[in-house]
Amino acid sequence: MPPVARTPRSRWIEAGLDALARGGPDAVRVEALAAEIGVTKGGFYGYFDGRPALLAEMLDEWERRCTDSVLEQVESEGGDPAERVRRAGRLTFSDDLHRIDLAVREWARQDPSVAERLRRIDNVRMEFLRSMFRSFVADPDEVEARCTLAFALAIGRHFIAADHPGRTRRESIHLAGEFLLRPGP
Repeated sequence: MPPVARTPRSRWIEAGLDALARGGPDAVRVEALAAEIGVTKGGFYGYFDGRPALLAEMLDEWERRCTDSVLEQVESEGGDPAERVRRAGRLTFSDDLHRIDLAVREWARQDPSVAERLRRIDNVRMEFLRSMFRSFVADPDEVEARCTLAFALAIGRHFIAADHPGRTRRESIHLAGEFLLRPGP
């Protein structure tokens, strides 16, 4: 009889991230994840010392995907600074990563250690934006304003419910992003 294949560690992390995005950290429960994956919870403990270890690895994976991998890809593909900002935004705030990002932001409101990690990651993201905007905007105040507005637009675009006469929501958000990427005076 062939050995039974073990559910990979990455599958537990992925299921945890999906649960987090759907229902926050309270939705990340070993029994629920095992049922979702279609396995018993016993395999979980072969990889993790407990739920806190899974939560920490989920945050590590989220950070890797939305920061490290994004910046590596942006740098390897090159382009002018505005194109790099566009690419970083498309990759970082793609629908699959954005839903996890929003869940982590909500989690950070209740957990100081998650808040500290989020602050660190957001600082990396903002420093990337600053370095890009500095290359075509001379005024440091304008650089900071553009970075803040671009970051707020990327995070909050799903919360905008206003009508945009003559434009779709998507067109208006694109227009705002392109406005921020115009060269300085």
